[in-house]
Order: sequence, then structure tokens, then C-alpha cells
Amino acid sequence: MKRFGKLLSAAAASALLCATATPAYAQDATDALLLKLKEKGILSDEEYEALLARKATQANTVAATNSAEAPQQAAAERLDDKKQVRTMDSGVGIMIGDVAFKVSGSVNGFYVHDNGDAATAANTVAGGLATVDNQTSSVRNGLLPGFIKFDVTTNQGGWDVGAHFGLYPGINSGLGNSGANGAGAPQALQTTGIDARQTYLTFGKPNFGEVKIGRDIGLFGSDAILNDITLLAVGTASGNAAPSNTSLGRIGLGYIYTDFQPQITYSSPKFGGLQFAAGIFQPLTTIGRSEVNGSPGFQAKITYDMVPVDGGFGAHAWVSGLVQKHDAVGALPEYTGRAIDFGAKLSYANFGLTGYYYTGTGVGTIGLFLLSTDALGRKRDSDGFYVQGTAGFGKFTAGASYGKSNLDRANGEAVSNLVRSNESYVGQLRYGLTSWVTLIGEYTHTKSKAHNGNDADSDAIAAGAILFF
Repeated sequence: MKRFGKLLSAAAASALLCATATPAYAQDATDALLLKLKEKGILSDEEYEALLARKATQANTVAATNSAEAPQQAAAERLDDKKQVRTMDSGVGIMIGDVAFKVSGSVNGFYVHDNGDAATAANTVAGGLATVDNQTSSVRNGLLPGFIKFDVTTNQGGWDVGAHFGLYPGINSGLGNSGANGAGAPQALQTTGIDARQTYLTFGKPNFGEVKIGRDIGLFGSDAILNDITLLAVGTASGNAAPSNTSLGRIGLGYIYTDFQPQITYSSPKFGGLQFAAGIFQPLTTIGRSEVNGSPGFQAKITYDMVPVDGGFGAHAWVSGLVQKHDAVGALPEYTGRAIDFGAKLSYANFGLTGYYYTGTGVGTIGLFLLSTDALGRKRDSDGFYVQGTAGFGKFTAGASYGKSNLDRANGEAVSNLVRSNESYVGQLRYGLTSWVTLIGEYTHTKSKAHNGNDADSDAIAAGAILFF
């Protein structure tokens, strides 16, 4: 038996040397070795058969052990966060297997002092944005409220899919039942509101583009506000005595607010730096009347990007438009609102220059389809523009802009105190305290004019900070 054990050990050792290939190869090598030992007379027939039987028993034991350990090993691998849970390449979030969960957000607050004209008959402008209320002070949000956005994305069956939710809470008090962007009420025992602006899904492929279904920012006018320096600060501080969750920035003072709207849109892949998007939108009613519209709104946008190399020349240009039919209401006729805009942002090293223009008929001013018709349902034309420049010096960035929105009277409409134009001058200084926090100081002069000659002026100073993560 001692000789028998040594022979088995030798055979097993030889088999292990062969096992660096595959299990099947190791099995065949062991069998061949035992057969050769038998042929040379080293093993008798009885020893050969006994070794084969013993080897088979050991193989079955190893297989059973491996089978029992396999679930435990798989469970250990699932718990290994280096294999299954990973930090993301950017943003705040994690990768859980093939699913990316990302959280991003912003918080801001500003002290704002607004000095407007005294309320007199000569200062009354219907639709004017300059403050007519003497002096006011507030601690409030700027053009952006706070926001927190959740994105859950993955790839399934070759499709990149995602669910997206954006909640926009402010810091201002007393919104009650007036909605998240209603007038504030700075009194004791008041609370703020949450504006659920974004709820949408996406699916797409690199060579297909992306489809978006849900509520998100519109196409027309979106680049105007996203490239406006007042987006980070306050701009025109309308309603400063009892602020809502947002200021106006340059809304109605150079562009019409794009808004967050229910939509089904398609965005193409990028062809070089060129990309287009188009979609159907929930039809908006004319503010002040309640038509029921039988067809959706349509919006489209084309953008072009030239990415700067090593601080060289860069550019972002866009053109967008919208069309929406408004059905008749009683004696008020149907009409179709149309608008187009275009703009460009040029950059070189730490300097930037932006120019923008829009024109439309039956789209109104400030917000989409606000003051878009007269009392008889006749369309009003409107247009506007802004220009802005920025310069960076280390952690400091200085910016200045001027913009104006104009609203014409409808054909045959009588002269009144209806707003003819809203315009503003903005000067801004920013300091990058950290990669997340930016300190901002800003001065804004706002002027409103009416078709009957009335006008109003106001001056606002803002100081505060905004954080992005």
C-alpha cells in the first residue's frame, strides 16, 4: 500500500503539471500516464484499476466542493464594490452595475436693494418691468431658484435609456396656493414652494440620436436664457418687496421666456459640430383667454459648436423657432403665433461675446403668448435683442450686457399705457471662491416705456452667492 500511495501521488503531481491547460486536458494526461505505467510493468492490472477508481472518487469530491463554493464566491463578488459599485466619472453619484445614478443641484441667495420710481399716473406702464414702488429690500433667489436633479441612466438592448426628475425649491416665503412662482408673502409662519419643472424619459443611440418625452425646457428661446449672465444672478428684481422663487433676469428685457413644457422631441446625433432638434409641444393658451386648441405647438432648433483648443477661438451658434395655432373663442378669431430667434456666443481665451435677436407675431412679450393679442383678438408683433461681453482675470470674471424687448400695437389698436419696450443695463462681477461656490455682485438699471409716453425707471443692487454641484 505504501508503494501504491507513492504511485498515486506521482500520478497526481504529473496531472497537476498538465492542469495549467484545461480540466479536460488534465484528465486525459492523468489517464495516459497511468496507462503508460501499466504498460511498462510498473503497475499491475489490479493496481491500475484501483488507481483509476481512486482518481475518479477524488475528482468527484473536488467537483462537489467547487459547486458548493460557487454561490458563496458569486455573492462575495457582488459585495465587492470595486467590481459592482463604482464612483462616476463626473458629478455626484454612483455606478451600480450598469446603472448610473447621478444627483446634481444648485443653491443660491442674494441680498437685493431695489430703488424704483414713486407710483404716479405718469409712471404706469401695463406690462412694464421697472419697479414702481420706491425702495425695497429682500433676501431672495435670483433668476434661478435652487434645484436638485436626479438622473438614472443605463444601456438596455443597445439603447441608452434614462429617467430624469428636477425639483426647484426656492428660499422665499408665503407662496401658499399661488404656485411655486406666485407672489411671495414675507410674513411669520410662511413656507416656500417646490416647482417640479422636469419629469421626462429619454432613449437613444449614438448613431440614432435621442427621443425625449415629458416635461423639460423648450427649444425656442432656450439658448437665449442659458447663455445670459443674469442666469447666475438676479437681473431685474421685479416684485422685490414680496419676492417669488425667481427674479426676472433678462426675461422680457431681451428675450421671451422659453418655459418648461410638456413635449415629445427628437435630437439628432452631432454631425461635426452641427445638431438639430424638433418636437411637438402641449399647446399653450393665450394668457387672458381660454381657447381649447385642436393642434399642438411645434418647435425646432439648430445649433453649431466649435470647441476651443488650448484656449483658442470657440463658438456656439443657434437658430430656433416656434409655430402654434390658437383656436377661436366666441367672437375672438383664431390666429397663429410664429417666432424665430438666432444668436451666437464667441469665446477666445478668457473673453466672451454674445449677441441675440428674436422676432415674432402673435407670441407676445415676457412669456409665451402674454400680451400677444389686443382685446379684439388681433395679433401684436414683437421683437428684441441683447448683447453681452465677459472677461476673466484669474478667479474674477467681469460681465456687462444690454437688452431690450419691444411690443407693437395691433393693427387698429388705440394708443394706451400698454408697454412699448422694456430694457435693462447689467454690470456684474463674479469671484470663483471654490469649484462649487461663486460670489456675485451685480447692478441692474431697468427702464419701461408705454405707447402713450409713460415711463418708469428702477435701479437694483444685488450681492450673494450661487453653488453648483
